[in-house]
Amino acid sequence: MKIKQLTITFLTICVAAASGMKAAEAASFSVVADNLNNAGGLSFGPDGNLYITEGGTGGSGACVPPPSGEGDSLCYGTNGVVSVIENGEIKPILTELPSLALPDGKRAAGPRDIKFDATGQAYVLLGYGTNPIYRDRLGETDLGTIIVPDFATNSWTSIADIANYELVNNPDGDDLNSNPLKLLIDGNQLVTVDSAANSLLRVNTDGSDLQAIAVLPTQTLIDPVFPPSLTPSNEPEQVPTQTAKPPSQLTIQSVPTGVAKGLDGAYYISEYTGFPFPEAGAKIYRVGDEGIPTIYAEGFTQLMDLEFDYAGNLYVLQYANESGWKDNQDGSLIKIAPDGTRTTILSGNGLESPTALTIGLDGTVYIANRGDRPGQGQILRIENIQSVPEPNSALGILTLGALGVVWWRKSNSLKPLHR
Repeated sequence: MKIKQLTITFLTICVAAASGMKAAEAASFSVVADNLNNAGGLSFGPDGNLYITEGGTGGSGACVPPPSGEGDSLCYGTNGVVSVIENGEIKPILTELPSLALPDGKRAAGPRDIKFDATGQAYVLLGYGTNPIYRDRLGETDLGTIIVPDFATNSWTSIADIANYELVNNPDGDDLNSNPLKLLIDGNQLVTVDSAANSLLRVNTDGSDLQAIAVLPTQTLIDPVFPPSLTPSNEPEQVPTQTAKPPSQLTIQSVPTGVAKGLDGAYYISEYTGFPFPEAGAKIYRVGDEGIPTIYAEGFTQLMDLEFDYAGNLYVLQYANESGWKDNQDGSLIKIAPDGTRTTILSGNGLESPTALTIGLDGTVYIANRGDRPGQGQILRIENIQSVPEPNSALGILTLGALGVVWWRKSNSLKPLHR
């Protein structure tokens, strides 16, 4: 059906000294698709249309154990989807893709990302989300691989097995675990991050020469902040009990989530971090030809994706502004200029648990919003980004806020769109 547009205009005022935020931005966004199931990847195709991956909701098929300490089993279904927005309509073009999720359909691993090469050929990344030793229990699913789809016949061919690479090679030397999240095409090579394996990998577009090119480092937290004892969590074994004293020092994994190529030819990697998801503890790493990760920027919280525009600005997507266990779903879109200046473009105000972004040829940013839940995912188009002078006092902040409220009250009542 036709896509209706829901536009919300608001002013985001954010001064974050710890992460170097210098300015505020005024922006609006339109919802161009909603009711998506665990939306996770966005890309423009050679036809100029926006393509979307949905991880699905799992199903009633075979189940596998979750990663260590993470609660319920993950169960298999075939409701992953790739869709396209064409002429104002969202249409599924590749269906019955594998999906692995919790019983409530959350935390789905299925179609994670989609990218097109210079010839127009599409490549789709399928997630997994646990120890690859269990994958055979699900049958021939292609979870944890890169596939080449044929939209005309609703079929695909697996060309690179990322999960099996972790099983055989285990680049970081830690627990076996694989969950590839994002895909980048660099000439005739496909580059991906395996968030559970803490690795950056590449493979030729014909499926040959799969290899890890970098391993993201762990970090040691001093006096880490944990959730209160008995706090509900997807990782219950990691929540302190009433009797156990939390450790004063803790080593956590990197959990890389996104990859982008800079104008300097290096790869830039966004970091989510492991539990307990320290605030201002996430980094952006740079990986050059030598394959050694170095810190490009830091002071973020639970990053999920990143992409450069044609001017060299790096747009970074913060999945949560606070540690995930605090159950605050507000996220942020942050711009890092080539000189390092950071600007918060959106923060909260409807931006919730964003999972992916892409930038159109005209510079417009698109975001997969609420990408962590079934049936509630959205695709946002960010519009009218304009610089706003940073207020010098509380009065300035209140004035800008009031202007936003006045605009909102004057607007017509709007209903969310459905597909």
